[in-house]
Amino acid sequence: MPIPKYDEIMLPLLKALSDGKEHPKAELVQKMADHFKLTPEEREQMLPSGRATYIKHRTGWAAFGLRKAGLATNPIEGTLQITEEGRKFLATNPPGRFTRAVLMQFEPFRQFASEMRERRAARRAEPIAQVVPEPGADDQTTPEEQIESAFVELRETLISDLRAKLANVDPFHFEQVVLDLLVAMGYGGSRKEAAAVTQRVGDEGIDGVINEDRLGLDVIYVQAKRWKGNVGRPEIQNFVGALAGKKAAKGIFITTSAFHENAREYAAGLHQKIILIDGRRLAELMIEHGIGVAEEHAYSVKKIDSDYFEEA
Repeated sequence: MPIPKYDEIMLPLLKALSDGKEHPKAELVQKMADHFKLTPEEREQMLPSGRATYIKHRTGWAAFGLRKAGLATNPIEGTLQITEEGRKFLATNPPGRFTRAVLMQFEPFRQFASEMRERRAARRAEPIAQVVPEPGADDQTTPEEQIESAFVELRETLISDLRAKLANVDPFHFEQVVLDLLVAMGYGGSRKEAAAVTQRVGDEGIDGVINEDRLGLDVIYVQAKRWKGNVGRPEIQNFVGALAGKKAAKGIFITTSAFHENAREYAAGLHQKIILIDGRRLAELMIEHGIGVAEEHAYSVKKIDSDYFEEA
């Protein structure tokens, strides 16, 4: 089944606390995964940031909702325990899904919701308010998921814009972009050293050669093509032939477009090490290494450091 939303987890989580004991949060995450019969793959599915699994993240927010409603408490950091109010609520046979309307029955949660509305109103003009969607009355995504979803959307737009820009840049400039990227990734030493090496190569099916390391113990030959059409097996064969003429064992074929599947299959079966980088991967690497992009905003999301508050 799909990984449950945090509002679907609240009631099973509260029932898991009904014995009145203090339960470690890690244990509760396991209980929720078992309750919803998640597969091993679903239990390990990570948020886009890779910081936590979805089930751990959403169980944490379900616990947060219960605490804000006064139905549970954390007497010791990292644990959760039902309150007397929580016991009374369970006795009413509540609905299977804790919507916002259900939580709003409780004064502590109403007070919390009121404080959050006031804070949102104060922040409405800030840049992050333009990025993160305002949660609806029954929105089931957590704040982190909203931020990460917006981040992914912005990143996909940037990738698309970068690919469009690369497809129209002049060939010489494109080769300079490739050189800057390879240097930023740690190849060729300084840009000056890398440029000096690439200038020694004529065409002959090869656009450049760059040192694999600062000492020049090995070299990598580069083919960089600003193409609109997809690259097929014949183009890779020509590149391999050029490498053979140089007695080279390593090469990178970079294109602004994409590779046909027959090109990828051919490259995978070679004894030489040939890396294929298509337009999307090229844009991703440029973003990762800061080539052709500039940071517009940076947000640091902090959480409680449990270790700091533990008794020595």
